[in-house]
Amino acid sequence: MKLQDFDFDLPERLIATRPASPRSSARLLVASGDVITDAVVTDITRWLRPGDRLVLNDTRVIPARLSGVRRRAGPEGETESRIEVTLLEPRADGCWAALLKPLKRVRDGEVITFSDVLSATLVARDDGQGLLRFNLTGDDFDAALAQAGAMPLPPYIAARRPADERDKDDYQTVWARNPGAVAAPTASLHFDAALLAALEQHGVKFSHVTLHVGAGTFLPVKVEDVTTHRMHSEWGEVSEQAAQEIMETKATGGRIIPVGTTALRLIETAARDGFGPWQGDTDIFIYPGFEFRVADALMTNFHLPKSTLMMLVSALMGADRIRRIYAHAIAQEYRFFSYGDASLLFPERG
Repeated sequence: MKLQDFDFDLPERLIATRPASPRSSARLLVASGDVITDAVVTDITRWLRPGDRLVLNDTRVIPARLSGVRRRAGPEGETESRIEVTLLEPRADGCWAALLKPLKRVRDGEVITFSDVLSATLVARDDGQGLLRFNLTGDDFDAALAQAGAMPLPPYIAARRPADERDKDDYQTVWARNPGAVAAPTASLHFDAALLAALEQHGVKFSHVTLHVGAGTFLPVKVEDVTTHRMHSEWGEVSEQAAQEIMETKATGGRIIPVGTTALRLIETAARDGFGPWQGDTDIFIYPGFEFRVADALMTNFHLPKSTLMMLVSALMGADRIRRIYAHAIAQEYRFFSYGDASLLFPERG
């Protein structure tokens, strides 16, 4: 299984840099059997049945991009350097792993100041990353970060424009509640209160799980034999309540439809040894040949060529079907990636 098998040509004009407004007005490609239908997200109830259950990732994206200053006293007075920081993940000892640019301009033990109230000390470095200990913790840290930080837009958006105040709403799901992600579960960005109410009235049910999406989600696959690729690890939890709801839905004939690849990866992780409540770090890698044990379908955005997410949807739908689906999406000029349009994918067995 070669990396080239998951490549395709994508016109740059189809990369979305802003989301649809309102959220639920985005386009929706529905693939069921050999039929591809063009719709909009608000039409989704046409393909969902009463008793189906959507699995929603309730992680909350933190404003993980920080711009700070490192000051240093010298024989000719104080000098300063601008340091750009992207938080990656919290560590058990209270430090944060982070990317610092340029890391070489900060010595271990030096302080980077981000605002009047927020600063961090570089306590160590590891494999090109820095370990930062902030001067605040808990709610005080969250409040200071909200003021000083910017949303960590994906590289393909950040290369075209900087994050702004709009992104603090746009790049967050309406049900986000557990802080810890540095990337959004983007398929969920298409839902608003009105759509959730319409789905509930239709008889669709919801379960919340948590997977803190890490920056590793944007790492390219660098090996030619994709089966040798090592996935990044992310922390997740399927609560006892969510597990019970999902099992009851399966038992009564309802379909389990994760909204986004993060929710799918998490519930399939929880099903490795028999589905049930689960908590921990997952590095599950889903590529063609994978046996799905929980998910019956998937709502997801359109993904990057040669990415692990292209491999995931190819595993769900079959590589040939996904190539046809993506060829249709490009021909119909669907918008791609995090702020782009959505697809609703039903595998043959569904």
